[in-house]
Amino acid sequence: MILTVQLIKPAKDTVITYQGTLLQRDATHILLHACWERSLVDLGCVTFAPGDQLYEHFYSDRWYNVYELRTSENRLKGWYCNITRPAVFHADTIESEDLELDLFVSPDRRTIRVLDEEEYAARGLEATDPAAHQAVMQALAELRALAQQGAGPFAPGLLR
Repeated sequence: MILTVQLIKPAKDTVITYQGTLLQRDATHILLHACWERSLVDLGCVTFAPGDQLYEHFYSDRWYNVYELRTSENRLKGWYCNITRPAVFHADTIESEDLELDLFVSPDRRTIRVLDEEEYAARGLEATDPAAHQAVMQALAELRALAQQGAGPFAPGLLR
């Protein structure tokens, strides 16, 4: 089954739409497989290249999503985590509101980098929505702990 992802970026007034193949689904988690079809994006810590494979974990009860990023030859490049509001699942669509802050975890899970802190600060959630800001900080802490433990979406051999 094909699902459409709508990545909503209110601070940039954009919606990125793409499709992925459903691999798993339960009440609070969806795992999709998608192929990077856009042009090369170099984030410094990792590149997203045409043909890269993404295994995307979306959660309706967590403030993040996690993309396991692999080359077209299936070599693990790492995990890219978006801090988001909990995803909204529909029959054939996933809506995910990006909160600007991201986390990158290297393939060996030894390097964990927070990205786009300036963009997040500019959004002003700490002042305008303190509860959401607290949820974002908890999400970052949870992702770091899971990555360090090799648990959840960072578990070795999870998709193979």
